[in-house]
Amino acid sequence: MTTLEDKILGEKLENYCSSSEDEAEYEDADDEPSSSKPASEPSASTYAENWSGTSANTGPKGVIKDWQRFKQLESEKNEEKERERLMLMKKLAITTKTKAEDEKQKEDDEFDAEFDELLNSDAMLAFQRERMMEMLKVNGQLKTFGQVISLRNGDEFLNAIDMENKNTTVIVHIYENNLAACEMMDKCLHTLAKEYVYVKFCRIASSVAGMSKHFKISGIPALLVYKAKNLIGNFVRVSDELGGDVFFPSDVESFLIENAMLPDKTHVPALVNNVNDDSDDE
Repeated sequence: MTTLEDKILGEKLENYCSSSEDEAEYEDADDEPSSSKPASEPSASTYAENWSGTSANTGPKGVIKDWQRFKQLESEKNEEKERERLMLMKKLAITTKTKAEDEKQKEDDEFDAEFDELLNSDAMLAFQRERMMEMLKVNGQLKTFGQVISLRNGDEFLNAIDMENKNTTVIVHIYENNLAACEMMDKCLHTLAKEYVYVKFCRIASSVAGMSKHFKISGIPALLVYKAKNLIGNFVRVSDELGGDVFFPSDVESFLIENAMLPDKTHVPALVNNVNDDSDDE
């Protein structure tokens, strides 16, 4: 039977369980004017920190609302942790190596250091010199002279050219006694012979070589250059090209290089040159 109290309360049925929200609404309606604003809800962070697993709202709607809010905050927190974890994984993947990689790198560095030390050791340099000298001997390019050879007759002149290795350059100075330019050329060639030890420098008097009187007057000093039995350079009265009767070894050297009659010193490996320098010092 419906009582007067039920009608006043809106005819609520028996065993009805009202939420605290409803009760609060009725209490607020009695205590405050209808125009007052509801209290603001707490922030999400405050709500999450104060969450204890139970809700102050006992009604079904309040419980569901509290549960949904809790799950939302928990999801946001997990997403933030996942982003931080991924960033850390990327950072570590770029800047770190595995233990096996570190050990391999260490072994490679040690091997490189030992290999460099071996290459620069005196024993290895001596072995390289020896092998280089053997290779040059096989090719016939290691024969050295270091001085000017005087030819006494026509046969020695022909043999000096025909019997020489095809890779050797032969430079013959045709001179005449008591001529200042010829004496100066002899001094220059003696100097160059010590620097270009792989070039065969020779000298022969014009009278011994069978030159004419006219050649003795107008062609001396002369330089004849041979290679593989062939005449590759024929320079008469060279003193005119060098500026007169007074000139220097560097002038003769420059003249021959400009005319491609002297080989490049760099064609001989530095290791071999070092061997020759050491033997000269001894």
